[in-house]
Amino acid sequence: MNDRMPQPSISDSRHIANGWEIPSENYSDQPYVLKTADGAWLAVMTTGQGHEGKPGQHVVTLRSTDLGRTWAAPVDVEPADGPEASYAVLLRVPGGRIYCFYAYNSERIEHGDLPCRQPGFHLRRADMFGHFVLKFSDDHGRSWSPERTEVPVREMSIDRDNVYGGRARFFWTVGRPFVHDGKGYVPLHKIGGMGTEIINRSQGALLCSDNILSERTPNALRWETLPDGDTGLIAPPGGGSIAEEQSFSVLSDGCFYVIYRSVAGHPVCAYSRDNGHTWTSPRHERYADGRPIKHPRAANFVWKCSNGRYLYWFHNHGGKDFSDRNPAWLCAGRETDSPDGKVIEWSQPEIILYDDDPLIRLSYPDLIEDQGRTFVTETQKDVARVHEIAPELLEDLWTQPDRTTVATEGLILDWKSTRSQPVCELDLPALPDFLAADRACSDGRTRNLRAGITLDICLRFDSLDPGQIILDNRTPNGRGLVMRTADRQAIAIDISDGQTTNTWDCDPDLLIAGRDHHVTVILDGGPRIIMFLIDGRLCDGGDHRQFGWGRFSPNLRTVSASPTIRLAPTLKGRLRQARIYARALRTSEVVGNWRADRGEQRRATT
Repeated sequence: MNDRMPQPSISDSRHIANGWEIPSENYSDQPYVLKTADGAWLAVMTTGQGHEGKPGQHVVTLRSTDLGRTWAAPVDVEPADGPEASYAVLLRVPGGRIYCFYAYNSERIEHGDLPCRQPGFHLRRADMFGHFVLKFSDDHGRSWSPERTEVPVREMSIDRDNVYGGRARFFWTVGRPFVHDGKGYVPLHKIGGMGTEIINRSQGALLCSDNILSERTPNALRWETLPDGDTGLIAPPGGGSIAEEQSFSVLSDGCFYVIYRSVAGHPVCAYSRDNGHTWTSPRHERYADGRPIKHPRAANFVWKCSNGRYLYWFHNHGGKDFSDRNPAWLCAGRETDSPDGKVIEWSQPEIILYDDDPLIRLSYPDLIEDQGRTFVTETQKDVARVHEIAPELLEDLWTQPDRTTVATEGLILDWKSTRSQPVCELDLPALPDFLAADRACSDGRTRNLRAGITLDICLRFDSLDPGQIILDNRTPNGRGLVMRTADRQAIAIDISDGQTTNTWDCDPDLLIAGRDHHVTVILDGGPRIIMFLIDGRLCDGGDHRQFGWGRFSPNLRTVSASPTIRLAPTLKGRLRQARIYARALRTSEVVGNWRADRGEQRRATT
């Protein structure tokens, strides 16, 4: 049993160290979980003593009866001394049987065993190679069938075009199989081209069995490979040759929705209204406000929740490679009507998990709901964990599209201008420190307080000339914070403790002279991230830069400085309202502030 408490204990529930570890041998990948018929959780994982792709990689499952807090000893689906067995997913069918699907290099084929079309090609790993197979468990994951059964997969052009001319295939699977209209569906990702270390061509497929819910003999299962035709799910035109790790959901009208990763800096989505046989033209997914969502080459999954809404895990930046998977972000989705049927529209995101090390990569999550609580799993490829999502974070996401109230928790300054007092200096309560001396440490180390600060203002510019001071609590030595106008019709914030200084600005060209704007800057001292929201929209960098959010130094101690704050001392325009919070507001709370202020302004002008 794994009964280790999370170490260290950190006040912010979003920090990954607060999760419960799922035991592994060393390498740990794709910790997917489902609820068994006897009420336990069953997790499946690819693990091994070495690193990803090394010999000894194999599939195990583990059971938990206390919501992921502790886990029974791992059970081999395949042993470590057998052929490579990797990247497994689980499907539970009526009666409680659980199927485990995974890639299996049955013949232990290595490079050189087959004629190769590509001179100089050398296959360095065989974990996405061989046959797609299944085993089953009829005792809720306590043991697995000794026999394995190959799942037949229809050949497509991407298979024939690989370096072995289709004599052997490359593939893997992630995510969640599902049941719909009496059939079982399992995702598969076909690989057409590989360099020495990396996939350079991929497409998505969906395997369908029309009798898996009732047939008990694995060899008698019937399988169909979707979509129809010779090409799988691909990227949009101009989006590159990568289209992989498809995540499927079934909407309330029976439509299939899929989202997957590309190398264009955006996720790809499509809809099928004929059970996966054909799909709409792939396009980059967008927020409800029409902006394209940004996401790198990393797992991005959608889950349908018990309330009929959806949650979407992604990384909120426009990278084109495997990097920068920390923090992880979450959007909420709800169904809306379109001329063709139901579609999903997505909220703006919230940070769900992070690690202090920006190079740690959080990925391959799953979600499970149990006893009215919601949990996610994730892995950094060497530690897999379970995390409970804070109920208040979820509630904010669910209600974000309709939120119209001003947040009051942590509000330490709430000022509204009058025409007789457009500029002023106010007493300012002390702002939270980001670091403090840890009295429990004899060597004088500091403790990260994971505090936050939010500046929330409404204003109108007569001019957007750079250098106008909007808010300023700095002392003569530069300690404190200042919000000012910057180049390209933007607002910047400078923060300093007198020794460590950071600057970040909002996305350019969002502000217009002569128009009222709502501007919010959030200093989130947990992940040490600065975020701007302009008129209720979280800046994501747009076409200007990869990241809309920035990081501030872990060495920044405080921005509490002058006991007063100067409002609009050199602003060419009018500051209507200023709020300061002694905490980091969530995106959803800022959206509520923006809507409330917009409504109040409209009432004032009518």
